[in-house]
Amino acid sequence: MSDSAAAQPETPFPLEDALPELAAVAWRARVDEAALARIDRRWTRWTVGQEVPFLLTAAGLPWLSPVLGILSAAALGFAWFIPHLYANRGAGVVAPPRPWGAPATDLPATDAERRALGLLGDLVGHEARATMARTGFVVERGRFGVWLLGPAGSLLVRPGGRRVQCYCVHATGEPLPRADRIAHLLLALRADEAGFATVANLSFSGARWRVRRCLDAPARTALDAATAMAAQS
Repeated sequence: MSDSAAAQPETPFPLEDALPELAAVAWRARVDEAALARIDRRWTRWTVGQEVPFLLTAAGLPWLSPVLGILSAAALGFAWFIPHLYANRGAGVVAPPRPWGAPATDLPATDAERRALGLLGDLVGHEARATMARTGFVVERGRFGVWLLGPAGSLLVRPGGRRVQCYCVHATGEPLPRADRIAHLLLALRADEAGFATVANLSFSGARWRVRRCLDAPARTALDAATAMAAQS
């Protein structure tokens, strides 16, 4: 086999099948691009509806009396804090990962984690593998944008890179090494991206900068890599 042929894992092998987990959420309409756009608009309206009253209050109180400036500052604080609270909840779906191979009660064994990491590395291309080694997260381009996958959740960076949707989703069954959990999500995403987004529970949709400031350094690095890919869409 030539060196060029050996380097081909850059293109993930295709998988096409509906996820069996869809049966557990039969009441949900299957997600498509239009549904994701509606989600973005709905969360934007919610954010505006939350912030505008506080901003108007902050601007109007000093006109009534300079003494009310303290209340005006409090209103500005609420205008910042409430959207930040929801963004922080969204960022929490990709909680800071432990170093690869670190012992923990939810990992069967350190050797199992190393083997799982090796298998996960075989599933992704060179660039994604480098990001995974630096951050502990896998970045994967999909039809709806660029996904950042962690062991218990994922971020979807929408085309253009300015907006992020946060999903809580994880592999079920016996306790698995962290790399195996990510591999399960990666394979499910490749098999049925629309089904993956349907099964996952949306926890936040909003500006990328809101989510980014709630992440730790490794997750920010992974999000920046995903953003760079999404900006090319």
